[in-house]
Amino acid sequence: MSRRLHLEIFRYNPLDPDSVPRMQSFYVNEYDSMTLFIALNLIREEQDPGVQFDFCCRAGICGSCGMVINGRPGLACHTQTRDLPDHIVLHPLPVFKLIGDLSVDTGTWFRNVGKRIEAWVHTDDTAFNPADEESRMENALAEQIFELDRCVECGCCIAACGTARMREDFMGAATINRVARFYIDPRDKRSDDDYYDVIGNDEGVFGCMGLLGCEDVCPKKIPLQDQLGIMRRMLALNSVKGILPKGILDRLRHKGCCHEKH
Repeated sequence: MSRRLHLEIFRYNPLDPDSVPRMQSFYVNEYDSMTLFIALNLIREEQDPGVQFDFCCRAGICGSCGMVINGRPGLACHTQTRDLPDHIVLHPLPVFKLIGDLSVDTGTWFRNVGKRIEAWVHTDDTAFNPADEESRMENALAEQIFELDRCVECGCCIAACGTARMREDFMGAATINRVARFYIDPRDKRSDDDYYDVIGNDEGVFGCMGLLGCEDVCPKKIPLQDQLGIMRRMLALNSVKGILPKGILDRLRHKGCCHEKH
């Protein structure tokens, strides 16, 4: 027998002066393979068309439907209701600007940090030549880059980050992962000093408290803490390159897990 789900949804429209933050209850009959995304659509189609939440692909690719599900950030389209209790409490992701109800503006946040880290391949080429062949690289390296490129910028890792909750200037795991992606890309000509200027501070790798919340909630299972640790190690060694002898630095760089600059 299917359950009757009780969904308690945060409601608030910041553009309406008469709106006040509140929780509103809805009830939906569950069926096999129902996702939270489907349940929310049923509510909007059959009970209240004014419920706001974001979606696009319904397949965990666009990252639009991020929200806090029973206290844990996640994607509505990835979440099966059978994996949840019959009482489901939904809130918008913290850190990001609230648009209304469960809808937040992740786009502006990611666009701003993208500008801060200059999230594009920096080359020596003065102009793009469409007649040139594509740059070649080994399959193994291309797979490493693709692994880090799987981030859908849903914002779940940012919402789960203790530092980001306390500091508006913290870049977060998704941003540091993005920097790591360019660091291992052989087409990017930035030096270690250049990367240090971007994230070698408490707004970047040295601001992380190591609570592992980011990796714990990532819907794409990207090894975010590994990337943060690798980048932190590289930048920490770079900061003492004028103090420690080169031989010791070389041994430390090749000790343990660390990206090699190609």
